[in-house]
Amino acid sequence: NLIGTSNADFPSEDPGMYQLDVTLRKGQNLAARDRGGTSDPYVKFKLGGKEVFRSKTIHKNLNPVWEEKALILIDSLREPLYIKVFDYDFGLQDDFIGSAFLDLTSLELNRSTHVTLSLKDPHYPDHDLGSILLSVLLAPREEQREATMLMRKSWKRSSKKNYDVLPNMPSRTANMELRIYSPSNCVLMTFGNFFEFNKTCVFIFPKFQTQSLRLSDLHRKSQLWRGIVSVTLIEGRELKAMDANGLSDPYVKFRLGHQKYKSKIVPKTLNPQWREQFDFHLYEEQGGIIDITVWDKDAGKKDDFIGRCQIDLSTLSKEQTHKLEVPLEEGEGCLVLLVTLTASAAVTISDLSVNSLEDQKERAEILKRYSPMAMFGDMKDVGFLQVKVIRAEALMAADVIGKASFSKSDPFCVVELNNDRLLTHTVYKNLNPEWNKIFTFNIKDIHSVLEVTVYDEDRDRSADFLGKVAIPLLSIQNGEQKAYVLKNKQLTGPTKGVIYLEIDVIFNAVKASIRTLMPKEQKYIEEENRLSKQLLSRNFRRMKRSMMVLLNAACYISSCFNWESPPRSLAAFLLFLFVVWNFELYMIPLALLLLLAWNYFLIVAEKDNRQHDTVVEDMLEDEEEDDRDDKESEKKGFMDKIYAIQEVCVTVQNALDEVASFGERIKNTFNWTVPFLSWLAIVALSVFTVILYFIPLRYIVLVWGINKFTKKLRSPYAIDNNELLDFLSRVPSDVQLV
Repeated sequence: NLIGTSNADFPSEDPGMYQLDVTLRKGQNLAARDRGGTSDPYVKFKLGGKEVFRSKTIHKNLNPVWEEKALILIDSLREPLYIKVFDYDFGLQDDFIGSAFLDLTSLELNRSTHVTLSLKDPHYPDHDLGSILLSVLLAPREEQREATMLMRKSWKRSSKKNYDVLPNMPSRTANMELRIYSPSNCVLMTFGNFFEFNKTCVFIFPKFQTQSLRLSDLHRKSQLWRGIVSVTLIEGRELKAMDANGLSDPYVKFRLGHQKYKSKIVPKTLNPQWREQFDFHLYEEQGGIIDITVWDKDAGKKDDFIGRCQIDLSTLSKEQTHKLEVPLEEGEGCLVLLVTLTASAAVTISDLSVNSLEDQKERAEILKRYSPMAMFGDMKDVGFLQVKVIRAEALMAADVIGKASFSKSDPFCVVELNNDRLLTHTVYKNLNPEWNKIFTFNIKDIHSVLEVTVYDEDRDRSADFLGKVAIPLLSIQNGEQKAYVLKNKQLTGPTKGVIYLEIDVIFNAVKASIRTLMPKEQKYIEEENRLSKQLLSRNFRRMKRSMMVLLNAACYISSCFNWESPPRSLAAFLLFLFVVWNFELYMIPLALLLLLAWNYFLIVAEKDNRQHDTVVEDMLEDEEEDDRDDKESEKKGFMDKIYAIQEVCVTVQNALDEVASFGERIKNTFNWTVPFLSWLAIVALSVFTVILYFIPLRYIVLVWGINKFTKKLRSPYAIDNNELLDFLSRVPSDVQLV
């Protein structure tokens, strides 16, 4: 009777029990952050240190009206909702206007409340920065209400039925718990698991199964998926033109059940390149159908329909990446996609029980397939890679509920090899997850890098990055279980946690060597490039180091010509005469071979003086500079930001001018821009042609070398020059012509 009549509310300590409906109404008298006395405000909601909502930007308005709604799932009412307002600045860091917070414990359940929050800035507490108006409604979460009603109905219907009470049953195994509480918050029943009251535990199984179908619906609503579908939108080909200029501004919409995604818009093209990746949760074992529609973006009016297509997932094999070229129905052209189906561990046994390389028969077949005798097979099938993702330890806590002691993460692992991308299942609320999953890949290029990335799953937003490792296939030692320290996104330094992997690589060396001389496979999923002063400076330093090697070599040769060290110059002169007089073409690869052998000798003898850490130091320096820039950006004014960008761009601008001018001067020499210089070039080229025709090249090089070596002896005060560059400096570039 106590169970049947209990209608107690769920305790606030249980995570995910509430939802907050927020309507962002408007802002009043916001602070001006732009030079025109206005702002371009937008609002961010943050909960537990993570962004859960971002509004649209209202341009040039200090009293913006948004009227935007957001549904936020609440893990703990003790965690306040932070509201931050920013001024959008195109191409620069957005300016902070003000912030406020909403105390969720002050809200009444199931009652709509209008809230006015005054914005504050910790650095300027006395300034009036305006206010934000919200409408909020705190309520129990929909899924929990449905679960409660289902449980109550089930127990009321079953109160007249008999039950089998089975003692000594194994521990609970269900993935979802539905609980009914007494007024004292004592657990009275956990559906599918056990009955607990007065510290007595018995297992109860009703003789009827009428609630099994509804339970599967609850599983679906609780995001207990059976697999993951990873879709990479690569490109479109020969799409239908929808605009008057004969082009389109296409974008793509995906739909699988209630899940929807939208790609970016690629303007003015019929062959768009997207290179975007989307993940869907698969709830049905037999698969599903992904509906895809292509649209043309039209500003100010309804978008035009270009075409549609479908992907039947039941026809695709799991744990494999499929490249599909799908023609569009009701339109023209096709879409190129990569589709990967990964089974969820919710319906599979640990994959460590199925190990291809531990089965001696299968291992022998794999070794035979990639033996040297099989080198004339498929050249794209270079080798076999097996990755055991065992566990991780001491991961970073991405989700914080209440106090720090309740910090947790919901980690899952993504294993990537070029364009093949597979995922593990998610281990919920665990900083030391065990996956025990095995992945196998066909190796197409032995020079590929295996990337293993750990993410924290967030049900209502994109996953949070926890750490990453990148392992070149050629550096793998087979069969060794290793603990790899997780690194940051740039792989320049460690982050928190380690991951345990065991990797095996079997490949055909002959095929791998031949594939090395073929074009490298293009990676479809890559981050978009963005303008960065630090990245620009780092690349400039890299180029400078490469140029300095050549410059130092040129200076060394020049010092020999100038007889700065007479013994060295004399030795170089005699070596030059000997090499030129006896030169044959085979000496070029021989010299490179000797250089490789010499460097190998230095490495073996541990006398290698290569600067391994130079680039890493630069990258770490850039990260520190990024942090300094973030801290100083609030203090910098508009003109300071402009000067910072200008300082970086001037160097690049001058370098581009030099390169462009050099090419234009060569072009203008041959198109008779300055007839005198063109006639002079004709005379010089005619003389060179006659000399090369009648005199062997060996003698010409000897004469040139003797002249260079003896020039400083004959004329100690002569100025060094390059006749060809001196000639081109007289030819005007296109800019100079104008």
